[in-house]
Amino acid sequence: MSSNDLLEKEGHEHLSHNLNNGTSSSNVEAAQRLARRLYKLDKFKRSDVAKHLGKNNEFSRLVAEEYLKFFNFTGMSLDLSLRKFFKAFSLLGETQERERVLVHFSNRYYHCNPNAISTQDGVHCLTCAIMLLNTDLHGHVNIGRKMSCQEFIANLQGMNEGQDFPRELLKALYNSIKNEKLEWAVDDEEKKKSPSDGTDEKDNTNQSKAGNRIGNSNNPFLDIPHDPNAAVYKSGFLTRKIHADMDGKKTPRGKRGWKTFYAVLKGSVLYLQKDEYKPDMALSEDDLKNAVSVHHALASKATDYEKKPNVLKLKTADWRVLLFQAPSPEEMESWINKINCVAAVFSAPPFPAAIGSQKKFSRPLLPATTTKLSQDDQLKSHEAKLKQISTELAEHRSYPPDKKLKGKEVEDYKLKEHYLDFEKTRYEMYVSLLKDGSGKELLSTAENDGPGLKKCHSSPSLNQEPPVSAKVKRNISERKDYRPETPSVKQKVT
Repeated sequence: MSSNDLLEKEGHEHLSHNLNNGTSSSNVEAAQRLARRLYKLDKFKRSDVAKHLGKNNEFSRLVAEEYLKFFNFTGMSLDLSLRKFFKAFSLLGETQERERVLVHFSNRYYHCNPNAISTQDGVHCLTCAIMLLNTDLHGHVNIGRKMSCQEFIANLQGMNEGQDFPRELLKALYNSIKNEKLEWAVDDEEKKKSPSDGTDEKDNTNQSKAGNRIGNSNNPFLDIPHDPNAAVYKSGFLTRKIHADMDGKKTPRGKRGWKTFYAVLKGSVLYLQKDEYKPDMALSEDDLKNAVSVHHALASKATDYEKKPNVLKLKTADWRVLLFQAPSPEEMESWINKINCVAAVFSAPPFPAAIGSQKKFSRPLLPATTTKLSQDDQLKSHEAKLKQISTELAEHRSYPPDKKLKGKEVEDYKLKEHYLDFEKTRYEMYVSLLKDGSGKELLSTAENDGPGLKKCHSSPSLNQEPPVSAKVKRNISERKDYRPETPSVKQKVT
């Protein structure tokens, strides 16, 4: 056992021995010793720090509190404090671990600056918003229009305990991140392995470029799990048309053309490749741009599209709408079933909505991580959400807006109704699939070349690299809602 493991084991032994008596001085002393060594990188690497700060136990919490005491953020702005914090270590690890690290940072910043932002929760909300903004403005695989300052401000309306954050504060944060992206420290050996962000050496292969892009998301909440050993649940040719962009904004007419791809539903990601799938084929940049995460998504027959047969509609967690034409009615139904099964089985429970009476309705954040629940608990979670959403929808419809209200207030009412109605349909589908055993069947089977299913012992990889996290196609579901697919009147898909 290494000295690092011994030190952490010592802390856990102290903690378990004195758990009933509260936090003992020996626990604190052990945490202080580990925190000091982590800060000084005494036999630790920068990439080791986050995993010791972000574990979900009492000793890790103590270590994090002691570690943050080495940072004095007094009088510093939130963005500068984040930059200072990230110079000390690499923000790596599972999504939940990184989120807990940011919670510890937020608590420390509030302790150093109790008058800068009104609450601890407000600091954490802004910290998360900065991380999301950083991904939107500087993410490697991010395409399309970047978030504007006005949109950033609008996204945070009512998020400060029901109040707005100071507008000048949000402007300053936006400009800071726009002018200089957030980066965290990297170990020297890691720098030698791959080129720095933003540089692509001429002798790099396509595979190394794709690998760098997959692993460089700056957003700890929305990373898409990219597991080379994930099962392939379905594959085949599909023709795609983008009907609506993020938040249901209709795609410009010139970008709505049909394109044919070889589709591979691998894990919780639908990869759309221009060439037929090969196990050893590296992911190209176009593959990453076209890939779609199906977490919290819903596939259905596109009954309102009549120009082509066998068309299914896929609505993603961030309310993008994609149309896919399958070769036959049977294939269309198979794709719908497999996509919905994957979403039902693997989608992690959504984060709680922000507390406070917000001025405008906004959807809760839908994490892209894989659920940690058993299948039975996953079903119970979906059933609970279905009951909650059904109750909210009934209550919402029982209080229609006053006819004297302004247009924006009426639009906000319809937006929330559309959201609740869609969520009710989605959870009804998830519950139905898990109840009839489709989830267990999905977990025990994978696609083969024949018409049936066989047990999956291993599955081919789209990229022969260790498991990393990939941000796929900007699936940001907490952003301000603009215009859903059908906010007020049902429009025919064109």
